[in-house]
Amino acid sequence: MTTTWKADWVDPRSTALLVIDVQQGFVNRHSRSVLPAVVHLVEGWQAAGAPVVLSRFHNEPGSPYETITGWTRLRTPEEQALVSELAPYTSGAAAVIDKAQASIFTPEGAGIIRDAGWTDLVLCGIDTDACVYDSAMAAYQRGYRPWIVVDACASSGGSEYHNAALLLAARNLGAAQLVNTETVLSQITGRQGAQT
Repeated sequence: MTTTWKADWVDPRSTALLVIDVQQGFVNRHSRSVLPAVVHLVEGWQAAGAPVVLSRFHNEPGSPYETITGWTRLRTPEEQALVSELAPYTSGAAAVIDKAQASIFTPEGAGIIRDAGWTDLVLCGIDTDACVYDSAMAAYQRGYRPWIVVDACASSGGSEYHNAALLLAARNLGAAQLVNTETVLSQITGRQGAQT
């Protein structure tokens, strides 16, 4: 389902990596296996000098998640914490955005992305079928070019939800926007190296 990255579209100075909600409360038997790919992507991205943004979801009391669907997880500091594997990379992040909604495009998030002048947003994280997909669609609707790194995303609900989200993304964003970790890193590091 992945395609070849269009290297001529991407410049590390205008392309940010958005690491969506890789938090303790979203890690389970369905999503745990994606952590090494996420860390590898973040490590390579920061080594190339390209910007990384991390997000953390907080499910506030009285949220639609609680009042409509009855979902009350991601309330405690332990659940809301980023996974320990990302701890070495938080200090080098361009931003850490706390959000009470699925999309990273909160007023703060939208402002950070706009003010930085990024044109391409590379997304990875958990859940593919919720916050990653919603952030990619919000980016698209605002005129940014979203890329979803399929092997660095997972759904805590299981592979069927992950695959369903990628199917929708291929239809609504275009199959060309689905890429894998190694392709993305080879383009970012290759282009960065060519500029120095």
